[in-house]
Amino acid sequence: MYVYYTFIPLESYSLAILAYDRLIAICFPLRQNVFNTLPVMSCLIGVTWVYSLGIVAYSTAIMTRLSFCNSVRVFSYFCDYAPVFRLACNDYTLQWSIASTSSMVNLMGPLTFILLSYVIILVTVFRMKSVNNRMKALATCIEHLVLVAVFFTPILIIFLIGLYVRSIDPDQRVLSLSLASCIPPCINSVVYSLKTKEIRTRALALVKRSFDITRTSSSL
Repeated sequence: MYVYYTFIPLESYSLAILAYDRLIAICFPLRQNVFNTLPVMSCLIGVTWVYSLGIVAYSTAIMTRLSFCNSVRVFSYFCDYAPVFRLACNDYTLQWSIASTSSMVNLMGPLTFILLSYVIILVTVFRMKSVNNRMKALATCIEHLVLVAVFFTPILIIFLIGLYVRSIDPDQRVLSLSLASCIPPCINSVVYSLKTKEIRTRALALVKRSFDITRTSSSL
């Protein structure tokens, strides 16, 4: 439980830091060497690590206060936080409060920052006179936006709908957890590798070759 829930806020804040990097690079290019220095970025990353490790350690530790006298069957493939504390026989108000607060802070906080950053970026981009410069600026954000959408969509479904509405199907919860856990790390390297011209050219050549082979086979 601790290991899994540590990496969720770390991923969330990492995406927010990437949005900060894009914001400074596009909106304040002349001051990038002031705001995006190694000490500043090291401080941001260090704070997110200390905070994430600390808050998840506390939220996991308070689970030991619960007593389980009936079913201990968890509807997930690991000790999922909300399904576990809902099996408890005693009061789990503290655990629910920590889970709901952490979900809002660690998910909605970075997501709000990311959205506001891109609003400012879009305003700056559309003020550029050159269309070529606009396209170059937006092209640097595509990979990040893909990762943001892939990470936050399933996570928000499980943690917000499941935690407050409590009507999410257990199978859908497990599926959303799997998507949020596996897809972002898998496509991360693929998405950012396609920025390299040589890799992109080679990938397009392979796709074109496969298409030509398929078309030839169909005609035969």
